[in-house]
Amino acid sequence: MQTLKVGFSRIDITPELGIDISGYFVTRIADGVLDRLYANALALELGNTRTIMIVLDNLGIKQDILKRYREKIAAECSIPLSSVFISCTHTHTAPSAKSGVNEKPSLRVEEYIGYLSERTLLAAKEAFADLKNAKMGYGKGEAPGIAFVRRFRMRDGSIKTNPGVDNPDIIAPIGDVDESVSVLRFDRDGADTIVLTSFGCHPDVVGGCKFSADWPGFVRSTVEKTLDNTKCIFFNGAEGDINHVNVHPTGGFLNGMFMDFDDVARGYDHARYMGRVITGGVLQAYDKVQYVDVDSLTSVNKVMNVPSNKPTPEQMPEAYRIKKLHDEGRESELPYTGMMVTTVVAEALRMVRLKNAPDAFDMTLTGIKIGPVAIVGIPGEPFLGIGRGIKDTEGYEMIIPVACANGYEGYFPMKDSYDEGGYEARSSNFRAGVAEFIISEGKKLLKEMND
Repeated sequence: MQTLKVGFSRIDITPELGIDISGYFVTRIADGVLDRLYANALALELGNTRTIMIVLDNLGIKQDILKRYREKIAAECSIPLSSVFISCTHTHTAPSAKSGVNEKPSLRVEEYIGYLSERTLLAAKEAFADLKNAKMGYGKGEAPGIAFVRRFRMRDGSIKTNPGVDNPDIIAPIGDVDESVSVLRFDRDGADTIVLTSFGCHPDVVGGCKFSADWPGFVRSTVEKTLDNTKCIFFNGAEGDINHVNVHPTGGFLNGMFMDFDDVARGYDHARYMGRVITGGVLQAYDKVQYVDVDSLTSVNKVMNVPSNKPTPEQMPEAYRIKKLHDEGRESELPYTGMMVTTVVAEALRMVRLKNAPDAFDMTLTGIKIGPVAIVGIPGEPFLGIGRGIKDTEGYEMIIPVACANGYEGYFPMKDSYDEGGYEARSSNFRAGVAEFIISEGKKLLKEMND
């Protein structure tokens, strides 16, 4: 029987200060470093088959840029393009790399895109150079009380995203959360154990204008401080409609947090707390993983053609008006507060962006099968329903959905959310039905890897 080999590397990818930090639809320029940003890489080899999985502390990178990264790694490491998996943690205190429809990176971001390409390639090469014989086990823990549905039904019948702490008009959240922590443990001969873990929630906890990996960085560092001779790599799960905001906090829940401009409570100390809670979930599984024989290593890419959420001509005058106010820093003239300002601005920008866009976009789903475990990469921000739908596929002992993988193309809301409204659906580049389509295609991909 062939022996699984596993390697690991970690490369600093922190940019110079002065670069744009993405998110919130307001200008933020990096003016400090709370903690360094990294590329973490996991290399896998079984016989003649090799795969590389890389996760970057970055808001998100468009698939056209990531394709260039992946092609370079594939050529330099002599592996198929389908075997190169690159995702982003989606931390909101790091740059993003944007291009595509009506989007052009700033000069600093352009320079960083090139720098990041070289660092990502180095991470892949160093991970392959670190390959050691390994055995794999899998397990699950729980991280309770840190992730919350962020879409709510309000008394006036509307649906709002992050309507504010203790808002008296909240009736109930739409849906529930998945508090499970997925764990893969790789015990290597004569080398550090590697823990791959995943949990689904927005890393939008720190805020401000200083670089931070947010709670995913604390997951890595806390696991490694807690478990001797261990390296940790983290992949974000289905987080499109899930974040850290507890709209009905009790006791000391708001310790270490401040109320930010969009009525969202944030804080560096809370990011550390979330890292500790998720580490608790890792520890629940770590010593009791189910070890399995890894007799197959497969990677598959599946291209989907998804209809775009183009505006109607009647919608454009108002979209241009809102965009003009936004560009001139005059959002205060809009009759909204808090997250609703972000919602209407994001919707207007989506309409302007897609006015002359194609009727449909090609997007790539990525699957990696490691014995009885599968990882499914989704090129954007999937709602929790997508993660659950993909996990509900027979033939695997564990399925791990990963967000922002091999692309960052926006939100993938469930179909009913388009009728309900809210930030995610109103800003999405894709028409209603995209989530259900991803579930269907994800199931086909999983079946293909098992055939």
